[in-house]
Amino acid sequence: MKSLKLLATFFSMLIASLAFAQNGFIRGAIYDASNGQAIPGATVSVEGTNTGTITDLDGKFSLAIPPDTYSLRISFVSYEPIIINEVPVKTNEATVLEDLRMKEATFGLAEVVVTGAMFRNNENALLTLRKKGPGIMDGISAANFKLTGDGDAAASIKRLPGVSIEDGKYVFIRGLGDRYTKTILNGMEIPGLDPDRNTLQMDIFPVNIIDNIIVHKSFSADLPADFTGGVVDIAIKEFPEEKTGGISLNAGYNPGFHFNENFLTYKGGKTDFLGFDDGTREIPASSDIPFFSEVVGNADGEKGQRYREILGRFNPSLAAFKQKSFMDFGFGAFLGNQFAVEKATIGYNLALSYKSNTEFYQDAEFARYGLSADPAENEMDVREFQSGDYGVRNVLLSGLAGLAIKTLKSKIRINLLHLQNGESKAGIFNYFNNDQGAIFSGFQHNLEYNERSLTNLLIHGKHSIFNSGWEIEWKLSPTISASHDPDIRFTRYEDRNGTYSIGTEVGFPERIWRELDETNLAGLFHISKDFKFRGQNGKFQAGGAYTDKTRDFMIRSFALNIRNVPLTGNPDELFYPDNLWPMGGNISSGTTYEASFIPTNPNQFNAHTQNAAAYLSAEMGIFRDLRTVIGLRTEKYIQYYTGQDQLGNNILNNEKVLDNLGIFPSINLIYSLHENQNLRLSFSKTIARPSFKELSYAEIFDPVSGRTFIGGLFRDANDIAAIEYWDGKL
Repeated sequence: MKSLKLLATFFSMLIASLAFAQNGFIRGAIYDASNGQAIPGATVSVEGTNTGTITDLDGKFSLAIPPDTYSLRISFVSYEPIIINEVPVKTNEATVLEDLRMKEATFGLAEVVVTGAMFRNNENALLTLRKKGPGIMDGISAANFKLTGDGDAAASIKRLPGVSIEDGKYVFIRGLGDRYTKTILNGMEIPGLDPDRNTLQMDIFPVNIIDNIIVHKSFSADLPADFTGGVVDIAIKEFPEEKTGGISLNAGYNPGFHFNENFLTYKGGKTDFLGFDDGTREIPASSDIPFFSEVVGNADGEKGQRYREILGRFNPSLAAFKQKSFMDFGFGAFLGNQFAVEKATIGYNLALSYKSNTEFYQDAEFARYGLSADPAENEMDVREFQSGDYGVRNVLLSGLAGLAIKTLKSKIRINLLHLQNGESKAGIFNYFNNDQGAIFSGFQHNLEYNERSLTNLLIHGKHSIFNSGWEIEWKLSPTISASHDPDIRFTRYEDRNGTYSIGTEVGFPERIWRELDETNLAGLFHISKDFKFRGQNGKFQAGGAYTDKTRDFMIRSFALNIRNVPLTGNPDELFYPDNLWPMGGNISSGTTYEASFIPTNPNQFNAHTQNAAAYLSAEMGIFRDLRTVIGLRTEKYIQYYTGQDQLGNNILNNEKVLDNLGIFPSINLIYSLHENQNLRLSFSKTIARPSFKELSYAEIFDPVSGRTFIGGLFRDANDIAAIEYWDGKL
């Protein structure tokens, strides 16, 4: 008898599971038509049946139901119900009803009937948020990416009004450069990848991992205060509403760039196609480096042998050469779905993408001009002029893995993202004079490689209490980023009618290694509550945030001295084995080097910042057509520095160089002139804090421009003259 019961139970479960497998799904998201906010706790029922559910904390719902055509009724207290007719359901497929917007009831409850409303474009939700949101903002969604065909975030965001992109990477908002613009990921701070910029390069984000991009052009208390132009918030995809997956292939052709016999490149590493160097460009030595003056009289001594060993470790390639370029190509793969378990929904999202782009520029010109010493002369003099060709190869590899568990009142989400980017450049330029006053003509070979990577983990929780209106949200997001420029090579010849020379006037060849490594830990806690004020919807928000960021930065460079080497104009000849010091046994001849970072390196520092923030804000309708959002944010910002100047006169060891407590108020007024027209007035206070390199003793020489950046910790002329003294506090 017991066996028969077990067998009956087994068959019952089997039949139930088979029946469930034959079901389809109706899924959707419900929003408030007035402000674009999700409506949790709304009732969704299938007319003529006992099947129904309520929306979760994101305003989303999922119904498993046998295949057929149904009518849905959506209702919520104080909102006009919605009837959706002719909703088809197919076996094992999801019918998605996105962007269902409920209007608040005014005189009684009327039903809104919609026939076959299966919206798949969340541009409408972004448009509503833009029109009804508390601040001035613009946005672009994943649905728009499909229409435009853009490959990365930089290409997409420039389509927004008031937003432009410089150098294909850096965001300018309302004409203000990256110095005044901030980039955040999933609402959390992330480190940058460029020591000379404050913002993150947008070209490293492929669109297939992005859900939407929001650009905030006005300040509100829940945003970081260290910006003046705007804040760019990149939201990474969660799990999809229906099972989705696929493989995409793409290719691009530009007659000026691709299959060009004159494309310039150089010999790189075996893993360049994956976006990182395999060690081909590794620095020959970072310690135990003798000076040439220590070995010139004893090439066979211990230091002389070490010196020659290091010479032999340099990558010998210095010349750019021509090679036929290939066309742009790329591929992507993605997979995502959600499935129901007892009282919860589990979703996942996986994505992988790869793209390789090639660019070639002929007759490119770079010049520097200056005023004449004669005050009566208005024409500017050409101080320095370059013209030539250069080629660029750019590889971007990205991967995303996401998992989310959602109940009606809670959601836990984990996202892991890795981005890997490698860019190789090679150029040959004719060169006339230089900005330091030397007069000559010649040519220069440039070989460059930049390797960037970013790994971000997001742990995100959201909890809602329907009956009370309270919502709690928290985030924890560690990030590791790196930007390395291994073995940048500049070799310049003076050409006097076919006679070549390298010397002081044209500038000695250089080999440069630049490394930036940064870790970032960001946390956020946020609470909010909806309420009624004078019969209108209002919202109270409060929260706190903490960011801990550490940067290690270092530049190491070797200057080459070419002593009595017969030159033919081929830069590779400088590292021919027979031309290395001591050439032919002659201690006065051959290619030699001097390490500028020995014994002290002002371009090596460690910087650390801590930023703790707390904020309050309230949104309410003062009058029927006037809403106000008042907020107050306070941030305690501390910056530490470890490093020294060139002479070693100023040495700091984890010293506090900035300690600032800032209070940042904001007021946003929104007056509704018409249902689709608002008049906005915004007042706020924000701050532009110094970057890591600005608050340092760094003396960073740029071999391209010939300029040297001087860190802000050096005292200037006014300071030395006691006209003004900055004590490190704002």
